[in-house]
Amino acid sequence: MTSRYGLEIRAATAADAPGLAELLAEAGEQAAGRVIATRVEALRQGAGTVLIAQEWGPPSGVIALHWYPSLLEDRPVAQVTLLLVGQDSRRRGIGRLLVKAAAQAARSAGCGALEMALAEDGEAMRGFCAATGFVEGGARFTRSLRRQGERPG
Repeated sequence: MTSRYGLEIRAATAADAPGLAELLAEAGEQAAGRVIATRVEALRQGAGTVLIAQEWGPPSGVIALHWYPSLLEDRPVAQVTLLLVGQDSRRRGIGRLLVKAAAQAARSAGCGALEMALAEDGEAMRGFCAATGFVEGGARFTRSLRRQGERPG
């Protein structure tokens, strides 16, 4: 997709799953490479995409987004569901480049807006969003659809 100073932003493939598993594990999210490969392929086939930032070795960062039609908007809305930059790669503009690439992908998919949900304690992320052009638009609540006792997939 794009390249800057040896950093490449491109669509993730199933072959990137082991590196994505490492990046997610660093953030405390455990998932096997084969599970991530299946998820990446599902996103590639559906209404969404996963983009990675890569210099050498495993990915330095990842952004996942989905787009969907809305009764409130004329054009589909793209939602960032994951934005993660490795601990050693932070404060170098990688997150900003991932958001820029995600916005481009969303525009290409016909979307009219890009939104990002924040964790409750996301003060640093709140500042990042403001610096990259996002405007705060209210609270978001999430409810699991798993039955009690059901294990995550």
